[in-house]
Amino acid sequence: MDCKTAEPINMEFAQTGFFSKIITDYLENAPSLQPFYRYRPDVESFKEIIRSRQQSGLETGDREVLAKALKSQYGPDLLSPELEKTIESLVSPDTFTVTTGHQLNIFGGPLYFIYKIIATINLAEAVEKVNPGKRIVPVFWMATEDHDFEEINHTYIFGKELKWDRENNGPAGRMDLAGMDGVLDQLKGILGTSPEAEKIVSLFGGAYWGHQTLAAATRYFVHRLLGKYGLLILDGDDPNLKALFAGIIKKDILEGVSNQQVTATDERLQQAGYKVQAHSREINFFYLEKGLRERIVEENGQYHVLNTETHFSREDLVKEIDEHPEKFSPNVIMRPLYEERILPNLAYIGGGGELAYWMQLQAVFEAHHVHFPALILRNSVLLIDENSQKRLDSLRVSPTDLFQPAEQLAARFVKSHSENELSLEAERSDFEKIFELVKEKAFAVDPTLKDSAEAEKARFFNSLKGLENKLAKASKRRFETELSQLTRVQEKLFPGAGLQERHDNFIPWYLKYGPGFIDLLKDSLPPCLNKFQILTVR
Repeated sequence: MDCKTAEPINMEFAQTGFFSKIITDYLENAPSLQPFYRYRPDVESFKEIIRSRQQSGLETGDREVLAKALKSQYGPDLLSPELEKTIESLVSPDTFTVTTGHQLNIFGGPLYFIYKIIATINLAEAVEKVNPGKRIVPVFWMATEDHDFEEINHTYIFGKELKWDRENNGPAGRMDLAGMDGVLDQLKGILGTSPEAEKIVSLFGGAYWGHQTLAAATRYFVHRLLGKYGLLILDGDDPNLKALFAGIIKKDILEGVSNQQVTATDERLQQAGYKVQAHSREINFFYLEKGLRERIVEENGQYHVLNTETHFSREDLVKEIDEHPEKFSPNVIMRPLYEERILPNLAYIGGGGELAYWMQLQAVFEAHHVHFPALILRNSVLLIDENSQKRLDSLRVSPTDLFQPAEQLAARFVKSHSENELSLEAERSDFEKIFELVKEKAFAVDPTLKDSAEAEKARFFNSLKGLENKLAKASKRRFETELSQLTRVQEKLFPGAGLQERHDNFIPWYLKYGPGFIDLLKDSLPPCLNKFQILTVR
């Protein structure tokens, strides 16, 4: 089904009330934040970024390792001739990447999962257009080594939670898919039996029934949804890619480079008035084995894997990294460095929280002699369905008004729609003048009556305030139906009083519009817009 949008409404991120000071200052180019990044978030910056990246580019051999790993990860079932050609282009020194990453949420998780990837695709196209002779490839980095299962095991569709209940302690990407049958059955029950619903169930059935691991399943459905735009999907949990990172793993664990640099940067950020997003540890790596991802700690010259009997001397640790680099998993502090070490990357596209912790890391990159990329804020969107927009139009409420807290929105609605002025401020001013005259007369007759006059004035104005509140309540009762409708619209578009994109899944929109919904988003999300968008979909 075709879909289109009305003219988008763009808001400053600061006006939404949902974004941190560090992000709004970043977009406004605040001087206090400039020391913590290298490039401004606009397409024009990329000529300089490409020159800088070329000076610190990957060796041809490293690019070949990357291409070989990607071919192996896709496998023969997904590796089309066109896709293989895109992968092989990475070997050329004139090919670069722009990258985003995310956890392996079931069914893609919240809407911004899709927004991040589309923002990356659109940025790649825009940068390539203004840099003739360069190939820019969009990359989705799957956070397969993450082990916070509670963050990825659920999603919300039509307000209903779909949850994958099971135990997991190891890397998410290596998980088998036991138990997903039941979640797929829940999905079928919610979506019904229309042809469009059957296509969606087939898509995710092919992902979760047709693959052995969560990483493989996620690659499958992301490729089916977005692969046609030239997107490459990369799994960093790969022994050959980890081998490229082995030197940095050793240096960082043995010398504590990242912790030293991040600690110093955090102090500077806090002195500049910003909150620290991520916290560094003395060792910013985990140790991986089957069903295990545990932190590495150093005690008295020995390196221990927490909650296990595994430990290493310094010499044994070096040997383990050399022989099995795939067993060492970077945490949130070191993962960005790993991404940039193995990719010919120009920019990372992320949400506000992600960019905030990237700004803690520039000194870490410099210490390890790795290029620090441009930081691009992903597109953020409020999608409004046609029925909700009609209701807002009938209530004469702008979508931008919905960003107010519910009580404030209701009060302003009543005030703007009431035929009578609910405030008694003008009368209060008149009474103020009258009481001043009364006080003067009372003082003239008997100076001791001044306090009595003040007390009477206070009692009167308290009564007046009570009357004003009664007027407001009476007016609200008059608008009870309209306020109920307004509340329902706001609750629908801001589930849990939060942003839609952080809660709702894309499936309801895909159910209605099919692949046209993805095409619509791609056409509607300009790269480096740096504004919050409101899109009414028809």
